[in-house]
Amino acid sequence: MMLAYMDRAAAAATERDALELTVVTADAAECAAAKDFGGLVSARPAAVVRPASADDVASAIRAAARTTHLTVAARGNGHSVAGQAMSDGGLVLDMRARRLQMKLVSPGGGGAAFADVPGGALWEEVLHWAVSNHGLAPASWTDYLRLTVGGTLSNGGVSGQSFRYGPQVSNVVELEVVTGEGECRVCSPSSHPDLFFAVLGGLGQFGVITRARIPLSPAPRTVRWARVVYASFAEYAADAEWLVTRPSESAFDYVEGFAFVRSDDPVNGWPSVPIPAGARFDPSLLPAGEPGPLLYCLEVALYQHQQQQPDDVDERMGEMMRRLKYVRGLEYAADVGYVEFLSRVNRVEEEARRSGSWDAPHPWLNLFVSARDIADFDRAVLAGMLADGIDGPMLIYPMLKSKWDPNTSVALPEGEVFYLVALLRFCPGGGAAAAEELVAQNGAIVDACRRNGYDFKTYFPHYRAEADWARHFGPNWARFLDRKARYDPLAILAPGQKIFARTPSSSRLDRS
Repeated sequence: MMLAYMDRAAAAATERDALELTVVTADAAECAAAKDFGGLVSARPAAVVRPASADDVASAIRAAARTTHLTVAARGNGHSVAGQAMSDGGLVLDMRARRLQMKLVSPGGGGAAFADVPGGALWEEVLHWAVSNHGLAPASWTDYLRLTVGGTLSNGGVSGQSFRYGPQVSNVVELEVVTGEGECRVCSPSSHPDLFFAVLGGLGQFGVITRARIPLSPAPRTVRWARVVYASFAEYAADAEWLVTRPSESAFDYVEGFAFVRSDDPVNGWPSVPIPAGARFDPSLLPAGEPGPLLYCLEVALYQHQQQQPDDVDERMGEMMRRLKYVRGLEYAADVGYVEFLSRVNRVEEEARRSGSWDAPHPWLNLFVSARDIADFDRAVLAGMLADGIDGPMLIYPMLKSKWDPNTSVALPEGEVFYLVALLRFCPGGGAAAAEELVAQNGAIVDACRRNGYDFKTYFPHYRAEADWARHFGPNWARFLDRKARYDPLAILAPGQKIFARTPSSSRLDRS
């Protein structure tokens, strides 16, 4: 096992020496582990562990347990936004360090196919491996594929496919997990089911995912991708909810949407809508009358498989689109390859890297808001507090609670239909003061949701007070506490979530 560390106080050095792990100096690794994509938090670890196997992960956790206060955080691609993958003065597991080994498996025959993938694999790597080598693909994705398998399964994993195929935590059949006691277990709905469901959406609190078994199905050949525009949120929401509640045989494969400012601003306005190169948004087509500050774009996609004819896709697409109440003339469509469609956010990343905004702070806020309250939320927050835009996408689209297994640790609103609201802010050139102002506005949005009695939950939650965490998990808080006591009794794992404080070693772990 490899550790990277910077010189610290003598006491800290002595404690590291007691870990009995091979150590090399590599300042860059430790510096990278001290920050994340959010750019809002910095926490320097004592060491960065590069595990080559689940046994290495277990050794690091057991070594931390023999100390008085060391904690362990699993870091994938560093895309957390509030320090969730950090361990201040502790150990950070670089899950990307493991050499990627993906394997196609068909347990029990019957034609079913699965991918065994490391927890540190990027979904982008899974996509290219599965499609290129086997013509297969998972059904559920995230919009941005340069996230790790273990990372998204520890949170939920949502995108426009979630309403139909379920989130990523509903699309895994087996996990290899190293618990906070340093025990490596293979778990599934039929073997160690409580651990399996605890880890899914468990924010890294109960175990480190070192391998996941993902169901595969034949990959589509092409995708019919379309966007349409609405001037009315009520009509937008009605159409979006109608689409996600359709029977699967007459449903799209993907439904998303976003709000944008009624202007030609290249970041916040209608230039963000068109898909085909050279397409033009004609604002004269918008209905006359008292305009609101925002417009809404519904984004849909229909997959075309090898055995399907293009005419079949055209007929299905046309039948569903005719029923929608979008502004006629403001529709945009393209036929793209499946891998190209799933990789669409890569172009956004490339542009952001060129402009420098990728490395700027990202005070993002993600919420699940019940359909019961989404119209009020739109008026109060999107068209109210955020009427001028956020210098980034404002996603808002529905999904179905019935697609989520209630045994997982994910906290969801009570209603069957709820919306993901993702405020994906960029803060280029604004500095720390501007970022803090946006963080404060995020807090004001959450406070407004509570004050107005909305049925909502934060997605990628980050609280500091136990009362806030108890409110977040609601009736499942007791289950969350019980699972923590069972699988990580010393509270070694995921300290960056700020849920539990590290406790002293127990004699049972001292003997391991």
